[in-house]
Amino acid sequence: MESEQLFNRKGYYRNSYNSIASASSDEELLDGAGVVMDFHTSEDDNLLDGDATSPGSNYVMSNGGGVMSTTTHLLDFLEEPIPGVGTYDDFHTIDWVREKCKDRERHRKINAKKKESAWEFTKSLYDAWSGWLVVTLTGLASGALAGLIDIAADWLNDIKEGVCLNAMWFNHEQCCWGSNETTFAERDKCPQWKSWAGLILGQEEGPGSYIMNYFMYIYWALSFAFLAVLLVKVFAPYACGSGIPEIKTILSGFIIRGYLGKWTLLIKTVTLVLAVASGLSLGKEGPLVHVACCCGNIFSYLFPKYSKNEAKKREVLSAASAAGVSVAFGAPIGGVLFSLEEVSYYFPLKTLWRSFFAALVAAFVLRSINPFGNSRLVLFYVEYHTPWYLFELIPFILLGVFGGLWGAFFIKANIAWCRRRKSTRFGKYPILEVIFVAAITAVVAFPNPYTRQNTSELIKELFTDCGPLESSQLCQYRSQMNGSKAFVDASPNKPAGPGVYAAIWQLCLALIFKIIMTIFTFGLKVPAGLFIPSMAIGAIAGRIVGIAVEQLAYYHHDWLVFREWCEVGTDCITPGLYAMVGAAACLGGVTRMTVSLVVIVFELTGGLEYIVPLMAAVMTSKWVGDAFGREGIYESHIRLNGYPFLDAKEEFTHTTLAREVMRPRRSDPPLAVLTQDDLTVEELQGIINETSYNGFPVIVSKESQRLVGFALRRDITIAIENARRKQEGILLTSRVYFTQHAPTLPADSPRPLKLRSILDMSPFTVTDHTPMEIVVDIFRKLGLRQCLVTHNGIVLGIITKKNILAHLEELKEHTEPLASPWYYHKKRYPSSYGPDGQPRPRQHNVQLVTSFPGRQADEEESEEEVVNLLDGRGFTL
Repeated sequence: MESEQLFNRKGYYRNSYNSIASASSDEELLDGAGVVMDFHTSEDDNLLDGDATSPGSNYVMSNGGGVMSTTTHLLDFLEEPIPGVGTYDDFHTIDWVREKCKDRERHRKINAKKKESAWEFTKSLYDAWSGWLVVTLTGLASGALAGLIDIAADWLNDIKEGVCLNAMWFNHEQCCWGSNETTFAERDKCPQWKSWAGLILGQEEGPGSYIMNYFMYIYWALSFAFLAVLLVKVFAPYACGSGIPEIKTILSGFIIRGYLGKWTLLIKTVTLVLAVASGLSLGKEGPLVHVACCCGNIFSYLFPKYSKNEAKKREVLSAASAAGVSVAFGAPIGGVLFSLEEVSYYFPLKTLWRSFFAALVAAFVLRSINPFGNSRLVLFYVEYHTPWYLFELIPFILLGVFGGLWGAFFIKANIAWCRRRKSTRFGKYPILEVIFVAAITAVVAFPNPYTRQNTSELIKELFTDCGPLESSQLCQYRSQMNGSKAFVDASPNKPAGPGVYAAIWQLCLALIFKIIMTIFTFGLKVPAGLFIPSMAIGAIAGRIVGIAVEQLAYYHHDWLVFREWCEVGTDCITPGLYAMVGAAACLGGVTRMTVSLVVIVFELTGGLEYIVPLMAAVMTSKWVGDAFGREGIYESHIRLNGYPFLDAKEEFTHTTLAREVMRPRRSDPPLAVLTQDDLTVEELQGIINETSYNGFPVIVSKESQRLVGFALRRDITIAIENARRKQEGILLTSRVYFTQHAPTLPADSPRPLKLRSILDMSPFTVTDHTPMEIVVDIFRKLGLRQCLVTHNGIVLGIITKKNILAHLEELKEHTEPLASPWYYHKKRYPSSYGPDGQPRPRQHNVQLVTSFPGRQADEEESEEEVVNLLDGRGFTL
């Protein structure tokens, strides 16, 4: 296809400078870095391309693709696109450089043809606007699905407690909207809504009614949890969990087939409603990001620009993740920043604009649906009327410390439990595990009103400031006039009544319950988000601290810290603000988000005036959490699952070299390489069948070990199969060549097979003395799959992303660099003989060694480097 035509042009790397010189943006200039590697002379070109005019040659081709000799019947079928070449297998990493080259070539072809006719011009407009169309469809679908999930989850959650007699599809609040028999104190009770005890036993009060409601609550919770885990296990195993760790890995260039497919979207949407309604300590916000990315992936297949290019598809997924957070929290700007800060690996400027537009469309659709009935994008929108004071920064920072400690504790405890689940028989029974956790959650949660209700409703109650319209137990303060219980009016600064103290004890128990159950719930085989449980824990702690500071200010208003700004009878402390700050701090401690989290929280609550307390608490929680470990919960789960993800936030400070990380090592088989014109089809297939490598370096010949390029295993296999299917005369003894011209062959030789178009002529190479700090930086910024290691043009080994990740894991066990810097300035090269005195093994006449003697032995060796050539000759540097 485009990439093949790009590689088919002779002197491809020579045109690299022209492509960079004509780049229209810094992005294109950066993307061209992978192909500016032209260090060859014209003599080298003749050597690589073969001698087309040698005597005795039976296959003659002109350099410009001229007419073939009539006596050879050579069919260079690879000049045409081969279906499947350039694609990737499951659980493999994409080549970002190659994908960007393909996209630039496609764009050049479109620009070259758009002036030929009106139809071509229309096609160019469609191509230019396809990006906006796909993010628009993604935003529409994400907003609609989020509204549907919110409505269904609220309805099923209320089903656990009762049913609306007038209309079963109404939840509790909707059922009592039209009732004229509700009271102010008991506004949630109306004749139209019947609890299960009232429906089955005919009575609403009494021990029997309590037991019946208790039993029905557990029954519905277990039913919802069982149905959710069963659907996930049978139909879509990828629908479990939050999805954000996998999405981060996919956006970094990893292929996970089916993770963003249609079945995953359908099952995730249904089971997310069931999991939230079961009462488990989880949220729907994280999985909504997964749902939005599924929508983006599905719609991207409608546009060839994105369906045939994995790098371009990830731009759509970045925009989709922004739309997911936008509908999850009602925070469009926060969604864009979340995509930029937390999940995206490659985020160009145009992706920023499209992410903003996708978040806007998704938020507009959700606002039109109005799932909460409050004309807001979120359930817990609040407005505070009291400013914050400088002294309050102290409790805000203490909440940040609590959030950092909670985040560090949760990450270590949850990862330890998940690792134990993977290594024991307990993890083999996911259905029983979900039923067991759901049963404990339901049994313990029902007696406490703060754990029985929906977690989002709990956060709303904790965020809400006390006022004349609030009937919550948290707002039952004593009146200053007669000492009786009264609702707080314009002067909330009053002594707390028995209801407030009872609520504090219940909140303390709820805090302990949420901490324990969240550890064991996150990682179950059901859709499970972490945002809402973490925010609930922080909101509970923050509300308790806020009430404590409020009462401290009331009883000790003459203290120096309160005397200047908090007079008796004035409204100076807002406990709901402390709950909001605590929620942000705990979520920041778990995820280590900063900028995007602050924006999400003030969009979530409308508390723009309180952005400084939020920033102080979130930054403190990150500092405290980083003191125990720099990884957030998502990075920890990525490492636990073994995904090939190079975190850009992690610093590489060790003084190792490329030769110490490259493969093969001493205990490994020698590096398998291909010669450019000496192999037959049978020999090439033998190499592929005997090895499991994903690619092979191609060298000039047995006499010269100079690197020609790199060929992928998948592309070679597809090309051979396609040649046998479409071309006659391809036998096992057919010569395979990667040069521009056919090699010199006898007249009775079978037809050769040309594979030059699948050869990467500009693979990334580093020398064996390149510091790994530079190699890691190259992999991160250019998204490489592999990098070849050479010494004076001779291929020594290969470094893949998994090799780097394994090396980083090994280095985490060392607190000091592995060797002093002076050690790496010494010129060293391995001997051509092994420790037993015998010559090292060869494969295809290439002698390779990647392991080195110990440091003490190295210091005793001579500093001369001996490089052994293919014919056994050597020279000393």
